[in-house]
Amino acid sequence: MSNVQRIAQLQLTRRPRRNRQSAAIRNMVQETRLLVSDFILPLFVLEGEGIRSEVLSMPGIHRYSIDLLLEEVADCVALGLTTFALFPNLPESKKDKYATESFNPDGLYLRAVKAIKDRFPDVVVMTDVAMDPYSSDGHDGIVENGKIVNDPTLEVLGNMALAQAKAGADIVGPSDMMDGRVGYIRQVLDAGGFHDVAIMAYSAKYASAFYGPFRDALDSAPRFGDKKTYQMNPANSREALIEAELDYTEGADFLMVKPALAYLDVIKLLNDNFDLPIAAYNVSGEYAMIKAAARNGWLDGERAMMESLMAIKRAGANVILTYFAKEAAQVLKSA
Repeated sequence: MSNVQRIAQLQLTRRPRRNRQSAAIRNMVQETRLLVSDFILPLFVLEGEGIRSEVLSMPGIHRYSIDLLLEEVADCVALGLTTFALFPNLPESKKDKYATESFNPDGLYLRAVKAIKDRFPDVVVMTDVAMDPYSSDGHDGIVENGKIVNDPTLEVLGNMALAQAKAGADIVGPSDMMDGRVGYIRQVLDAGGFHDVAIMAYSAKYASAFYGPFRDALDSAPRFGDKKTYQMNPANSREALIEAELDYTEGADFLMVKPALAYLDVIKLLNDNFDLPIAAYNVSGEYAMIKAAARNGWLDGERAMMESLMAIKRAGANVILTYFAKEAAQVLKSA
């Protein structure tokens, strides 16, 4: 009997290819769908006027002065984007050991938050709660005798979060990884009357190699050492459950995994174990790799972008912070 005859005698009652035979059928049975409402777009703000400065290690991503930042937000809102995470690029002259510029009401960052909310009251502004953009040491906590100290840092983070809430922040994002910071910030916000300001906890934030372009964008790299005493070991996943449980108990409204693509298993782990929305940060290095490969003609940049975002959502992320948000929104709008 020939191979053709043997194949003809097979009883192939289940043929999965039937559900792939046309675009209409593939679309009908698609399990995971990306929506523009899934995305949060990170934005970088700097001092000055009329400034739009590209981040060289992040093609297509810019730092904006407040006037041009508002124009960029307007463009994004027209595409259906509603939520923005803001990060400041500050001159060294504004940085000190205790990040005091972070709660200066006349400082760049808080003015930018207020400007966005004044112009776009229905837009959601997420803020960053961490010392590194404001710290002369470049770390997320206070440095004493060469060590990052936890508990004294909490007061700084609380002051920062309260100032951001007063400026109009809808969500504060403690990205520092200090122990107890979610509970402390929740107490400070509630005592200040900001019960409705949500906390998106960077619960499983790893000491990753994929943050390099972001640090270029903010000029916020550590002035010494690294962040391994407070950010998580990339080898660990069960530890993420400990961090997430603490943030959950302390009052977080979202739990985040950062980075995203190298930690899809951790996204799923948190999604399977907690009933809060799970966020994932598709970080600068993940963005830069796809952009660099696409520019060299090594892959289809648009397809790689959409496939990556789909993978993050399929793993269990309800919310995706991504530098691709505007570009992906354009793709989805034209589909």
